[in-house]
Amino acid sequence: MKVLVISAHPSPESFVASLATTVVSEISHSGHNVRHHDLYAESFSPVFSAYEREHHVGDISEKLETLTQLRPHVEDLQWCEAIVFVYPTWWSGQPAILKGWIDRILMNEVAWVLPEGAARIKPLLTQIRRVVVVTTHGSSKFVNALEGESGKRTIFRSVRLMMHLRARCSWLAMYGLDNATDADRTRFTEKVIRRTRRVFS
Repeated sequence: MKVLVISAHPSPESFVASLATTVVSEISHSGHNVRHHDLYAESFSPVFSAYEREHHVGDISEKLETLTQLRPHVEDLQWCEAIVFVYPTWWSGQPAILKGWIDRILMNEVAWVLPEGAARIKPLLTQIRRVVVVTTHGSSKFVNALEGESGKRTIFRSVRLMMHLRARCSWLAMYGLDNATDADRTRFTEKVIRRTRRVFS
């Protein structure tokens, strides 16, 4: 299977960064072809420009000639059959750099298209049949439930709609990270390893 991993944390020494390394390692050891984009390490710009807004619907080849830094991300998204997001949940959602990646990469003629005369968009990432999220929350699961977990909805109710109709989703979240012990982190890492092996076995 061709798997794309997108990770987002500013510190390479963070717990989230270690989770991303673990995920990539486990998937690779399972014999899959993995491509990994660490958005902070790559200095990905999350800024959705005026040019992108003005050309939101238009020729994809022209846009990628102008926005050359987006081409590797677009090509990898169109290549993969599964996608894994690894990030911390901040203010109930994805870090700005990851939200910007969604805004900029899931563009017209890449993730979707609006056929002439149609009222609804048509998904184009139908080769993707598996979506996995590995994330951390500083607050408890109860607090996040009260807040509505908007980050989870973004991935599973919006992004997923650009993929195969029967794409399966997995949510691996560690809640209460702000008060977690080393033992808590170890247990969650072990859970991520088990679930990753199960998903990509």
